[in-house]
Amino acid sequence: MGREEFAESVRKYRDTVFRVALGYVKNVYDADDIAQNVFFKMYKKQKSFVTEEAEKAWLIRVAINESKDLLKSAWKKNASDLDESVAAPSNGDTGLIDYVKGLKPKYRTVIYLFYYERYSSKEIARILKMPQSTVTTQLNRAREQLREIITKEENRYGEALQRNV
Repeated sequence: MGREEFAESVRKYRDTVFRVALGYVKNVYDADDIAQNVFFKMYKKQKSFVTEEAEKAWLIRVAINESKDLLKSAWKKNASDLDESVAAPSNGDTGLIDYVKGLKPKYRTVIYLFYYERYSSKEIARILKMPQSTVTTQLNRAREQLREIITKEENRYGEALQRNV
């Protein structure tokens, strides 16, 4: 992989890698470090791919592994976050993203890959190295949890309006 190819890969996939990491670590600075590590590994291994999809899938898988490693590390377990703010995709879904951030990492990941990266459940299963039925189950559970969270929020908002009327 030459410099030009590598630079093109970074340009194309840096946001995806960053957001996957951010979904796990919930910290912009850690997600940025993870993204750098992922691309460093790619460059160091001189990784070349048959298709763009294979490249993207590899980058996502490495980002997930790096995120999990950071969360398991003694440093992360004993450190406290200075900034809990999470950057959201800039497509106007900021309210929904706030709800998605409240989900467990395994649910956040499948929701992100399914809705934002437009992967099928079969493709997600391949990337995450798990059965497709597990991905489908996690998507369904995540949707149900989101539905419950949003319903509670709507009820709370409705009650507040009633009190103010």
